[in-house]
Amino acid sequence: MRNKLQHAGLVLLGLIAGIFISLNFSAIAQKDAAAPLPIEELRTFADVFNAIKIGYVEPVEDKKLITSAISGMLTSLDPHSQYLDVDATKDLQESTQGEFGGLGIEVGMEDGLVKVVSPIEDTPAFRAGLKAGDLIIKLDDTLVKGMTLSDAVKRMRGKPKTKITLTIVRKGEDKPIIVTLTREVIKVQSVKSKLLEPGYAYLRITQFQEDTANRVVEHLNRLWKQGEKPGEMKGLVLDLRNDPGGLLHSAIGVSAAFLPPKTLVTSTDGRTEEAKRKYHASPEDYLRGTRTDFLKDLPPAAKNVPMVVLVNGGSASASEIVAGALQDHKRAVVMGTQTFGKGSVQTILPLANNTAIKLTTARYYTPSGRSIQAKGIVPDILVEETANGSSSPRLREADLERHLENDRDGGSEKDKESPAPKPQSKAPAKGDKEGKPAKEEDDEEPPPRFEIASKNDYQLNQAINLLKGLQIIQGR
Repeated sequence: MRNKLQHAGLVLLGLIAGIFISLNFSAIAQKDAAAPLPIEELRTFADVFNAIKIGYVEPVEDKKLITSAISGMLTSLDPHSQYLDVDATKDLQESTQGEFGGLGIEVGMEDGLVKVVSPIEDTPAFRAGLKAGDLIIKLDDTLVKGMTLSDAVKRMRGKPKTKITLTIVRKGEDKPIIVTLTREVIKVQSVKSKLLEPGYAYLRITQFQEDTANRVVEHLNRLWKQGEKPGEMKGLVLDLRNDPGGLLHSAIGVSAAFLPPKTLVTSTDGRTEEAKRKYHASPEDYLRGTRTDFLKDLPPAAKNVPMVVLVNGGSASASEIVAGALQDHKRAVVMGTQTFGKGSVQTILPLANNTAIKLTTARYYTPSGRSIQAKGIVPDILVEETANGSSSPRLREADLERHLENDRDGGSEKDKESPAPKPQSKAPAKGDKEGKPAKEEDDEEPPPRFEIASKNDYQLNQAINLLKGLQIIQGR
């Protein structure tokens, strides 16, 4: 038995070494490709593999062990690197196209649990009231602890009209929250717009998909035709709140719609030459899969119209690229609250059998060289969600386990921020004149749910007030 174990270990060691060599990811390790393989560590891996194969209480397939090892390597790096099996790779492709079956939530992994990053508007998860920071501990009757993120996502995705029950732990709640959702075909409209009042337009981007920049041009043309006078607009609000990001070239295209041609939008820096890039407001950087430059149809006045960009703690990644570019070039006033702080680039590297890995390969920076990682975009004008402040605490990149540090200012924002104010203690209930106990605060009706772009949208109203103020100043 011992000889067989040693022989199998040597065979596996050679197999693993062959896999490492054959992968030959030039995009990952150009200089390090010539470095010797860690033979001792690979031998340890082979010993563990064989011990499981021979001694584990139940038989385990080789594929499962190898896949789990790959997944573990990636998830141990940072919150965004991930192994994508066949289904997860397909789901990723579908989500960037804007249509998929499921619940409509952006999720991540923390301490072995699924953490809600942001519910997508007009989806079952959004309508059920799921919030950023919610921890999903059970999917139907199955505990999430021990699942990979791709396994959890696979369970949440499914055929339309089928149901799934989520058990959620929420900060501030004493008991788990149980919600049953019905899956739908999630068709994410990445761009929405409307004329708020004569001369003032509203443009919202919910996610940066393949055709988002093209849709932005279409919406801007429609808005300009609806203006007080055709072709005239006094102000534009670009709403990036709760936008979790998406495709980099899409963010470049949206930025290019409002910036002069060839203006620097963002830069990236990593270990490989491919990761050291500068992206400009140029067709070669924002066009992909098409030869037609859609920005040629842009209303000329869109380049100069006074702008306010709305952001909050749910604005991440591509949203922060756009907000940072418009802020650095002083093209727009950024208003709202500090953004999520995801300043890293993930590259999809295809593997055999229609699988892939999503690997963090670079950090990105604003045109002035600021790193957004674990810090975010600080708005020019701080405006909370309501006049009384934000309704709930926000999950941010700096709160995630194993997040990359900010390499430009010596640490993450979480390390520098002041402690959160302590919640006020409840005063003891006092009786009224007749000796009846007063109504407990917990019995009070909860505040009305905040809705983006509604009449009660405090941040949007403040943005319009600012644009009107700028109009008066310019007039004078």
